[in-house]
Amino acid sequence: MNKKIVMDKEILDKLLTISENIHNISDIDILLDKVLFELRKFTNAEGGTIFLVEDGNLKIRYIQNEILFKNDASAKYKYLDKIIPINKESIAGACALNSKIIMITDVYNIKEDCNCGFNKSFDEMTNYRTKSIIAVPLKITGNKLIGVIQLINARNANGKIISFSEKDKLFVTYFANDAAVAIEKAQNMRSMILKMLKMVEYRDPKETGAHVNRIGTYAIELYHEWAKNRGFPVELIRRFNDKLKIAAMLHDTGKIAISDRILKKPGPLKKNELKIMKMHTVYGYRIFKNSDYELESMAAEIALNHHERWDGTGYPGIIEDIDKIEFIDNRSGKKGTQIPLTARIVALADVYDALSSKRIYKESWEEDRVLEYIRQNKGKHFDPEIVDCFFSIYDTIKEIKNKVCE
Repeated sequence: MNKKIVMDKEILDKLLTISENIHNISDIDILLDKVLFELRKFTNAEGGTIFLVEDGNLKIRYIQNEILFKNDASAKYKYLDKIIPINKESIAGACALNSKIIMITDVYNIKEDCNCGFNKSFDEMTNYRTKSIIAVPLKITGNKLIGVIQLINARNANGKIISFSEKDKLFVTYFANDAAVAIEKAQNMRSMILKMLKMVEYRDPKETGAHVNRIGTYAIELYHEWAKNRGFPVELIRRFNDKLKIAAMLHDTGKIAISDRILKKPGPLKKNELKIMKMHTVYGYRIFKNSDYELESMAAEIALNHHERWDGTGYPGIIEDIDKIEFIDNRSGKKGTQIPLTARIVALADVYDALSSKRIYKESWEEDRVLEYIRQNKGKHFDPEIVDCFFSIYDTIKEIKNKVCE
């Protein structure tokens, strides 16, 4: 009896600590990463997946695996958006179908009373061995199912794969209930941001939801590499990236204040038109400035500075009368580390995606041509260190380009 009380207190203390952390996360992808990380840490699971319900099916939205992805950071993007029907053919599907926890010791020897199947094709394709699994439904108010969390291969202190325990089941169950609320809140945040960006898209067809989502995803991967090289703690990187992802997506919000006559002009802009067009950086800054919220301050910083260039030839430069200025003249731009790190990162992410993407007014560039442009502009347009980070995680960048959309 005493042992049970101690165990419950340990679980409760852990839950309260993690709950406070996850409810302070704004971005849905950063949240899913955190949720899966914490669950895996508590259960000592080597891998896991979060599926969210979309259009009557489950869709993979986040995946981690210490064995499969150990030497390939890009692999987590390869399986995004894979569809899993909600039926008895899979463990996650059966968990969603019945809204009940499924815990299996060995998926290659599933007992009939589990009433679910397991597809070995992924294991065979990757030369992996899935064994123990726990799958838990994610439900919000009204018992509405929004997804499933699935953890695989719990390990003991010696690294041997074991069954998930009743203690694991208790923790995951309670945590899933709290996580579902946080996930719903983050989904609403993402929906609101995408609607805001849709207004910009109506004004400027270049700013699609897919484009800005990729910009945000490139940005957090580039920052992660930059910060990792400096030995920053993982938790600090995760907290920073939560704000960076959303702020980067909002980088061109100021275009909503530019007239259609200039924004949608099919040909080159005249000198006076270009001065007005460049003002989208200032308008974006004005939207988010003077906020006590770190996210909005970062959004203002990025909006203002993402067209600055490392060599000082960008815009808008240092502006003393930023609340009164009506157009950007030929003043010198900020140079080097005068440009905030966040904006230096977004500058590269934005150019890469713009050149790689087809637009109404242009075809997409060949990938080799885009990469050569980035190399040639190292130390000119782009921060040399961010360029190095880009190429060191290029496999991840490619996967984001292929997989990440709205």
